[in-house]
Parts: sequence; structure tokens; C-alpha cells
Amino acid sequence: MIYPSTLTFLAELKENNHKEWFDANRDRYQESRENLISLVDQVLEGLVEFDHSVEGLEAKKCLFRINRDIRFSKNKSPYKTNMGAFMSKGGKQSYYAGYYVHLEPGSCFVGGGCYQPPAPELKKIRSYIDLSAAELREITSDKKFVDTFGGLQGEELKSAPAGFDKQHPDIDLIRRKDFFVGKNLEDHQVLSEGFAETLLDIFETMYPLNRYLNEAIDH
Repeated sequence: MIYPSTLTFLAELKENNHKEWFDANRDRYQESRENLISLVDQVLEGLVEFDHSVEGLEAKKCLFRINRDIRFSKNKSPYKTNMGAFMSKGGKQSYYAGYYVHLEPGSCFVGGGCYQPPAPELKKIRSYIDLSAAELREITSDKKFVDTFGGLQGEELKSAPAGFDKQHPDIDLIRRKDFFVGKNLEDHQVLSEGFAETLLDIFETMYPLNRYLNEAIDH
């Protein structure tokens, strides 16, 4: 479970986003980070039961750094005010589809799939859809999938990508730039003792989409 102290730390960091405060509260940050690592460890144990691609993945390789890259940003706040982990074959920097958990007081959510895949992977996904769009439609029209996520989210091109006819029967899928889903969570859900089980239920609903996308990338 996620401890209330973890969300409290993030809420206070949002109000005190500077190095002096962070240094004075570094022990609290480490405790919060270890709390998330413990959750991810527990989730990974359950994930491998239905998604073998994450077998052997370590929780520490899934967590994102809390330091922001401010080199090209007008916002010079040094720290993110959230904590997140992406569980996927290869870890957080992987281009494979995976499972994401985001901790931020009042804005917690889970997500997954492929968010802004690089051009080579996006091309593979589109080519795979060209061959097997019916399977993707079946996955995204499943009742539990729709009830949980609504549908695919993200950006899409206004017209057909290069190499595809704009009259293609599956152009609505092929012109997508993102293939991800998400679900917002209330803080009390995140703090519940059964949070890991809640995540696993959501991720198992997401798994057919991730399996499809990863098959496309490896195709």
C-alpha cells in the first residue's frame, strides 16, 4: 500500500519546490521512494502471472527520477511534484508497451500502452494494424476495457500517414500517434490496503492491448 506520508511529502514538495527544502527533507523523500518501490515489487510479482515480458524486471529500474530536466524549460522548479513508475520489458526507458502508475495528491492515475512511440516503433504498429485491425478493435471494444478506460487516448494525425490511403478502412486507427489508455484514481483508492490488487486488476484489463502493441513492435 501507499502510505499517507508519501502523498503528504509530495503535497508539501509542491509548496516548497527548492533545493534547500528538499535537502532538509531528503529522508522523507527516500522513505516515499522506498514505499513506491515496495508497491512496484508487489505489482511485478502479480504482473508476471499474466504478462511474462516483465519477468526479471526490478522495481528500481521502473521508477522515474524526481529531478526535473530544466535545461530547456521556462519552469525552473528543480523537482517533479509526482512520483511514477513504468513497468515494461526493459524498464522505464523502454519503447515497449507497459504499465504506468502516477502518484500525485489529487491527480493520481494509472496508464499504459504506448505513449508517443518513436517513429520506427510507430511505423511498425501502423503496419501491424494494417494486417490485423480487427484484433485491435476487438480488444478496445471489450466491455470491461471500455468500462475501465473508455477507449484509446492521445493524439492522431488529421490525415493519413505516409504510405497509407486516406480511404483505408482502418485509417482511424492507423493515423493515431498514441496508443495508450488511462484511468484517474482518488487518493483514498491509492491509500487503501488493496491498492496493489486494484492495480493488477486494471493492468490485467490493459494486458491484451499491451500484448498486441508489443507483438507489433517485434513483428
